[in-house]
Amino acid sequence: MAAAALIVLAGVGFVGTVYSFILTDKSAAERDFISYWSAGQLLHHGQNPYDFEAVHKLELEAGRDPKELLLTMRNPPTAFFLAFPLGFAGPKTCLIAWMGVLLGALSLAILLIWKTNSSPDSRWHLLGYMFAPAYACLMAGQFGIVMLLGVALFLYLHRTRPFQAGMAFALCALKPHYFLPFGLVLVLWSASTKSGRILAGFFTAVAAMCAFAWVLDSHAWAQYSHMMQAGGALNEVIPVLSAQLRLLVHPQAAWIQFVPEAGACLWAAWYFWNHRLSWNWNDHGLLVLLVGALSTPFGWFFDESVLLPAVVAGICRAIEGRRPVWPVIVICGVALLEIVGGVEVISRFYLWTTPAWLAWYLYATRGKRSTLTPVAQPSS
Repeated sequence: MAAAALIVLAGVGFVGTVYSFILTDKSAAERDFISYWSAGQLLHHGQNPYDFEAVHKLELEAGRDPKELLLTMRNPPTAFFLAFPLGFAGPKTCLIAWMGVLLGALSLAILLIWKTNSSPDSRWHLLGYMFAPAYACLMAGQFGIVMLLGVALFLYLHRTRPFQAGMAFALCALKPHYFLPFGLVLVLWSASTKSGRILAGFFTAVAAMCAFAWVLDSHAWAQYSHMMQAGGALNEVIPVLSAQLRLLVHPQAAWIQFVPEAGACLWAAWYFWNHRLSWNWNDHGLLVLLVGALSTPFGWFFDESVLLPAVVAGICRAIEGRRPVWPVIVICGVALLEIVGGVEVISRFYLWTTPAWLAWYLYATRGKRSTLTPVAQPSS
């Protein structure tokens, strides 16, 4: 573990050194990262981080092209603890530090995924460094890798340190809609096992996030609500299947985008009830995570970074079952080619990826979930 940590630190240091020479403030302004930096700057000066005009002014001063779309942080105030430190330096410096944080988080997540899968001799988990959503997340400076770390920590800690596992899962509160079916099952599981330590850890961490946000800006939640409505976020058509359903049925009815997730929650409750006696978060839980991603009302290709544990678990199961792994190599390769080829993340060409990850997992684990032995539950 110590050697791995040193390697990661050396890698982060090397990347930081390289970036210090090749990046500029304009480089930061051209990435999604600039929305977090702008929010951090406004928070640092006691201003509204969701103020369109103030954000636009900061982005233009940083070098963003006036012709480009305004990028405002759309994460809820629970994300303030990550954005606030970005208010203490310029765009370039903060971007270098942020990229180092993301690379370190990705490395730690990959290590935890490997250990969660019983530390196999193969090195397929290193695929995470070229996992297209994570790669896109790094390039844009998005939050997805932070949520990936939360999922990886939860899966690694939930048996031995449930309270800490719950605190780690609170990182997913950065985009709660993406994890609603998973969170529902977590509540049902905690109730059925009479163990509330994971939920206690989760709500403790979320309460701390909310308290930190309130200290910085007591009107944050009202400002966030106004931004989501005034900014037209609820009316955007984004590359997720639920948005395409809305287009087919009634383009002006935003509520249609939430129907698939409601159905996914009902399915998740039914699925949990039928597997409650042998529930395994590293197996059944990953399937729920995939279905939640498939049905999310809002999401981007970056957010699929959180599905890396399921992709790697599928590879491990496929090898155990002597099934070929070339399908996932093809999926990963095509997705990576789209990113490298410059396909914008708003493109419908990314609609296929979430169904592909789910199809891979079902193929790789077929016949395996029914043979799992019941998992010992943590004491309350």
